[in-house]
Amino acid sequence: MLAVFKKDPLGRIACIKWLVTFVMGAVTYIFLRFCNKITISGTEILHALDNRDVLFVSNHQTYFVDVIAMYHTFNSAHWGFKDHINVPLYLLAPRLNNYYVAAEETMKAGLIPKILANVGSVSIQRTWRDKGQSVNRQVRFADITNIGLALNDGWVITFPQGTTQPGAPGRRGVTLIVKKYKPIVVPIVIDGFGEAFQKKNILPRKLFGHIKLRIKEPLELDSNEDADTILARIMAAIEQGPEVE
Repeated sequence: MLAVFKKDPLGRIACIKWLVTFVMGAVTYIFLRFCNKITISGTEILHALDNRDVLFVSNHQTYFVDVIAMYHTFNSAHWGFKDHINVPLYLLAPRLNNYYVAAEETMKAGLIPKILANVGSVSIQRTWRDKGQSVNRQVRFADITNIGLALNDGWVITFPQGTTQPGAPGRRGVTLIVKKYKPIVVPIVIDGFGEAFQKKNILPRKLFGHIKLRIKEPLELDSNEDADTILARIMAAIEQGPEVE
């Protein structure tokens, strides 16, 4: 079978992933590069990482633009550029083994999420909230398995808080990933996205805001430590405090 029709471990076809990455990347590049001032730092860390088994943990400010900005940054760094996305030629040959963890209900809510799902979403069932209502259910272990498949293929972005609310507590789901798969864990801290972009779509909220994306050194985590300790260290690294829930 031709490589363009090759499927990733979650069943997404390579040529579809490339097309959606290119089109959505071209549109959002304008919003990130020209409608706002974006400051990126730490991309030299990306150059030193393996091509797989890397888990990026970050604070969360919008449903989609946070991830999109990280994809731009990863792909620009993949082309050898440092701390900027100024040369969008990287959209012609992006990394196709980037993934991100997202709530299942979010990825089914509208056309844009369904399109963006094709660039690498790993949809999970929330354990604490469903359709705006509080719930209390067990982790769906098929979700953890799918995250493991994505890690085995490439890089995975996750948001330990599971919400865009600043200062929200971390969720222990991320510790299951760390303890089971032992990935390299790289923190990312973002700022200004909530003010610059609308929360639930990819459109700017205002023009000429200052958005920041800072990649930090990988964490030295011991997967044998208890979950609360691991989560507290992750939350401190993404500068959201040690709260655990």
